[in-house]
Amino acid sequence: MTVQPIIQTLEKLIRLYESFLSLSKEKTDIVKEGSASRLQSLLIKEQKHVQAVEQADTKRREAVREWAVQQNADPDKVTITTILEAHTDASGSKELEALTVKLTNILAKLKKQEHLNRELIKQSLQFVELSLDMMSPTIRNMNYGEQSSSGTLERSVFDSKA
Repeated sequence: MTVQPIIQTLEKLIRLYESFLSLSKEKTDIVKEGSASRLQSLLIKEQKHVQAVEQADTKRREAVREWAVQQNADPDKVTITTILEAHTDASGSKELEALTVKLTNILAKLKKQEHLNRELIKQSLQFVELSLDMMSPTIRNMNYGEQSSSGTLERSVFDSKA
């Protein structure tokens, strides 16, 4: 069996992750401007991308499993390295290796971008919490009237000992 089905699924995964990366960069801009409605619609798009990636990854696993069965290898232990070592067609091996490297690089960029987004959202939440804390009254301010904070007892003008 050739590695062509595996190559095709890797190409599809690369396209999906590139699109995912552009969505992640767009999310960064949206978080910076603070638009909750745009962020919500972008998250819906991201969810659709996640589903498409899961489907493509399932097809990739099936293609690898089929290849492993035909090569009399354990489907659960097959890695890209095993496929490259067992595959004799030089052009197919080079293409498979190049696609794997490209996919790895895209995933690293996506991970870095999502880390940035996570930090931006974390900072935004901290700012919102700080703003809410500043606007909410404290317990001391909620009591009515003035409180005596001097700590000394107030004496009457009339002395009762006399």
